[in-house]
Amino acid sequence: MHLKYILATAVLTAFGFTVQNEQANAGRGEGTTNSPAACSQSGHWIGGPDGEVMSRQKLFQELSTRPLVLLGESHDNASHHRWQLHTLSALLGRSKELVIGFEMFPRAAQPVLDQWVAGALTEKEFLEKSDWRRVWGYDPDLYMPLFQFARMHRVPMVALNVDRKLVSRVAEEGWTAIPTEDRHGISDPVPAQPEYRRALADVYRTKLSMMAKGHFKGMASMSKPPKADAAPSLDDVMKKPDFDRFVDAQLVWDRAMAEGLHDAKQKHPSAMVVGVMGSGHLTYRHGVPRQLNQLGTPGSAVLIPAQMETACQLVQDGYADALFTVEAGSDSQDEPKKRLRLGVRLSDDEGSILIQQVVPGSVAEATKLREGDRIVRAAGVAITTTGALVDVIAKQVPGFWLPLIVERSGETLELVAKFPAST
Repeated sequence: MHLKYILATAVLTAFGFTVQNEQANAGRGEGTTNSPAACSQSGHWIGGPDGEVMSRQKLFQELSTRPLVLLGESHDNASHHRWQLHTLSALLGRSKELVIGFEMFPRAAQPVLDQWVAGALTEKEFLEKSDWRRVWGYDPDLYMPLFQFARMHRVPMVALNVDRKLVSRVAEEGWTAIPTEDRHGISDPVPAQPEYRRALADVYRTKLSMMAKGHFKGMASMSKPPKADAAPSLDDVMKKPDFDRFVDAQLVWDRAMAEGLHDAKQKHPSAMVVGVMGSGHLTYRHGVPRQLNQLGTPGSAVLIPAQMETACQLVQDGYADALFTVEAGSDSQDEPKKRLRLGVRLSDDEGSILIQQVVPGSVAEATKLREGDRIVRAAGVAITTTGALVDVIAKQVPGFWLPLIVERSGETLELVAKFPAST
């Protein structure tokens, strides 16, 4: 992913993971208790401030009356995607018509989604034509069961996301600075409530900490990196102009997905429309649900999976309409293999890939790769896109040596990236 997207995408994508810090402590009512039975085993739907077990039959009967159902996830958690698949199956069984919107695809990918559902593409073609490696990047094996489900049942898939270049630009300039003709048809988002701003400030502060420790070389829209000992309070973070632009970028992301879901409901008024996205866009109804309300589509149901040991802590007023308990540690069971990482931030540039950043302590640093290098071949394969390099590395095993042909300041170098024997 391009370095210039670090603020607008890496941070926001991280917010797609379960948010539990400042936001989890907001809105807890006095006298809130949790039912031990609700979190004693996996497979329970729980809801309400007391964490009561909910009847599946009654829950899905209630969901069938909602205009939209929003399914949260931690993007790299396999158990969350299995839960989504099972929930979609249950919703399909109770609906005359189903439509699924996905955060994972920008609007420009809609024709590819239509071709996939129609059976006109192979899985490989689908991933290539949708530019999966660049626009999303998570292991496609985590998501393919959901896509196969839609294809098998001819359920329309809707691309909800916005072009990340726009998100990056908003993070650099702010929403009001973006000309109307460059906004990709997105209307003005509803401003963030104080609780949402505080939750976003916690995410932003985490990224500042990562930068200070050298995990990222820089952030778009930041004039200088933070000091290594920087530990700003949330109140201090929220006073930064950079943070205001960060919030703008998050709201544009929320708004784009809300508009995609709203439009899908208008196009398919009798269908149950389901949105699949990071939980951070949904919790406490601050993100996408709030934008949907302003667009004239209130009443969406928010469902989020949570591990047993944290579910009862998260069940509080407004966190979600229902939580589904999954086994502790289930995110690491039967997962696709861990991806080997070279440790670079890349951009596609004129038929080759340009190294924008070398991560400290990475395989790339040990290989003596530098910012500004162009990788033109890997393992004998011509590399013209970031996805091509990712695919070459994905086919390898821990401990392998990857020969690289690199162009640097007009010279051609032969380097060997040596990956560790274990990940």
